[in-house]
Amino acid sequence: MWKEAEKFLSKDKYIGPLIKRYGHCKIKPRIHIDYFQELVGEIIGQQLSGRVADVIYERLKGRVKGRLTPKKILFLNDQNLRDCGMAWAKVRSIKDLAQRIKDRKLHIRKLNKLTDEEVMKELIAVKGIGRWTAEMFLMFTLGRPDIFPDDDLGIRKGTTKLLNKDLSQNEMIEFAERWKPYRTVASWYVWKNLNN
Repeated sequence: MWKEAEKFLSKDKYIGPLIKRYGHCKIKPRIHIDYFQELVGEIIGQQLSGRVADVIYERLKGRVKGRLTPKKILFLNDQNLRDCGMAWAKVRSIKDLAQRIKDRKLHIRKLNKLTDEEVMKELIAVKGIGRWTAEMFLMFTLGRPDIFPDDDLGIRKGTTKLLNKDLSQNEMIEFAERWKPYRTVASWYVWKNLNN
């Protein structure tokens, strides 16, 4: 899937050795899945470990008895959502997402047909969805090739480890220009290297 990206990045003195060490990038776009469920999962996962986020997500699915839909979410009162283990801000965010879809302010099924900038604009209009969540959606759900989440803590730490020095956010953005048009794949290797 990322053959061209890996071929291009293998020439980079920083990412090339990581491709040899970790093999193929494992990001797989999930174009034909339920974006609402994905975004609810992204909101729940903000600033939480994956394990904790998964527990809360499964509790929520249990509460609605199966697949998450905007209608089912809007049927629940705020306390029902809160009782699944999420903060009030996340309750408001998930409700706002569901309401925007119901009111046709967010055409969730068309996100994969929009440009990166348009997707960002649509998602950031939802309460509680910021740039980071929109970037994660672009990278891991839509599989967009050239996203660099410069405000991600893992990317910052991973870049420091990779270069053996701290960079300011602007310096890091400038440095990552070398990986265009495949910054998503380069980011995956930066994370992979940090976690190993």
